[in-house]
Amino acid sequence: MKVPRHPTLMARFRDARVKQLTPVCPPLAASLVRIARRCGNPRCHCATGQRHVGWYLTLKQRGKTKTVYVPNDLKDEVAKWVEEHRRLKRLLQEITQLNLALVQTHVAASRRRGRSSPS
Repeated sequence: MKVPRHPTLMARFRDARVKQLTPVCPPLAASLVRIARRCGNPRCHCATGQRHVGWYLTLKQRGKTKTVYVPNDLKDEVAKWVEEHRRLKRLLQEITQLNLALVQTHVAASRRRGRSSPS
């Protein structure tokens, strides 16, 4: 994200992003992955190359990677939850950048307005 130079624009951009922080659906901090596996039955079609496809969530819990099966009928809904978490995370990163820029430009903006910086 390109941060504007003027403090008023920074604050305006930040406020616009804060308004977008309301979640559209429940966020889910995980990754949705497609995994193709063999079942182990020598007579199954997966033994000849066509594998069983399934959807799984991977997430970290207490420093360990956990995998959770996602049924096919829930896949689209779970994908929306994961994307909502990514959207909120991006917004928080942009808000952080704008707030840092506001803090960094505060002294220069005060001097431009004719105030002395507090010691």
